[in-house]
Amino acid sequence: MPKKIAVTVVYGGKSTEHDVSLQTALSVIQAIDRDKYEIQPVYINKLGDWLQRPKVTGEINDVKMLIASNDEKEQSTALISPISRLSNTKPDDSQLQVVFPLLHGANGEDGTVQGLFELLDLPYVGANVLASSVAMDKVVLRDLFASYGFAQPEYRSFTRYDWEQRKAACLTQVENELGYPCFVKPANAGSSVGISKCKTQSDLEKGIEEALKYDHKMIIEKAVNGREVEIGIIGNDEPIASVAGEIAYESEFYDYQSKYHDEQTKLIIPARMPDEVYEQMKEIAIKAYKAINCTGLARIDFFLTDDHQLLINEINTLPGFTPFSMFPQLWAHSGLPYAELIDRLIQYAIERYEAKKKITYIIE
Repeated sequence: MPKKIAVTVVYGGKSTEHDVSLQTALSVIQAIDRDKYEIQPVYINKLGDWLQRPKVTGEINDVKMLIASNDEKEQSTALISPISRLSNTKPDDSQLQVVFPLLHGANGEDGTVQGLFELLDLPYVGANVLASSVAMDKVVLRDLFASYGFAQPEYRSFTRYDWEQRKAACLTQVENELGYPCFVKPANAGSSVGISKCKTQSDLEKGIEEALKYDHKMIIEKAVNGREVEIGIIGNDEPIASVAGEIAYESEFYDYQSKYHDEQTKLIIPARMPDEVYEQMKEIAIKAYKAINCTGLARIDFFLTDDHQLLINEINTLPGFTPFSMFPQLWAHSGLPYAELIDRLIQYAIERYEAKKKITYIIE
C-alpha cells in the first residue's frame, strides 16, 4: 500500500480574517480523504506564533480543537520560527509533504507565506508568490486589468501620505472624477473588511479613515449599478472554469456582515445570465487568471449591469472555502464535490512542484 501524502494544514494567522481561516481549516480537515492523506495542523495565533497541533487521528468537530490554549502554549519550551516549525513537521524522505495554507487576508494570501514555502522547497496548494501578491493589492491588480483592456469600474488610489499631505485635493479629485456614491476600500484586505459606501463628502472622509486602519493605501471606486457575479477557476497551465454564481443580499452592499452573518444573503447558482454572457465571462476570467500567472485556484468577481455588460472587479486567490462558500459551491454545481476539489488542488500543487524541479539553478 502506498504511503500517505503528508498534508500540513496552516491556518489562523496574524490577520483580520483569523476567525474566517479557522472555519476554513475545520471544513477542509473534516472533508479531506484520510485514506490518502495524513494531516498535520499548524496553527498561527493572532500574535504570529506558529504552534504545531497533534496530528489528526480522530474526528475534529469544533474549531477549539484546532487552537492551542494558553496552558499548552506556556508548557511549550519555545515558540520557534516558522522555518523550524515547518521543518519539524517534515516527514521522512520517502514521504511527500504538501503544505495547504488556509490563511485568508494579509500575511497569508498576499504572497508572503508563499515565499516562505518556496524558500523551504515545499509544494503548496494555491497561487504562487506573484499571483498572490498582485491579486491582493487591488490597485496593482486594477492597473494590470487596465493594461489588458478589461472593462472595469472607474477607480482612483491614494496612500496614507497622500491623504495626510493633501486631503482637500484628494476629496476634490474623487468628487470631480468619480462622484457619489463611491466605495472606499483598503488596497490590501479581504472579506470586505474596512469597506465603506460613501454618498457625501463626510462619508468619504470617514471611509478613508476607516480604510487606512487596515492598509497604508486605499482604492476608491465609482459605484456600479449591477449584480455581483462570480466564477471559479482551477488549474495550472490549462485552467478550467466553473459555472457562474450570483450573490443576492439585502444590505446596501456585500459587506462582512452580509458574507458571514446575514441569513438573507443567498447564492444563486447558476447565475441568471444569457449563455453568451457566461461564455464571455469565462473567457475574460481565464485570461485574467493567466495574466497574473495564477496557479491552483482563484475566484474571479464581476459586476453584471442591466444591459449585460461585464465589469471585472477582483481576483481572490484564496476565496471562502467552507462547503457553503461560493467557490466550493460553484464547483459542486460543476460536478466536482468538496472532497474531490480538495484532492484536485493538492494534486495541482504536486504537479507545479514537479514542473519547478526541472528548472536548474547551476550554470555549467
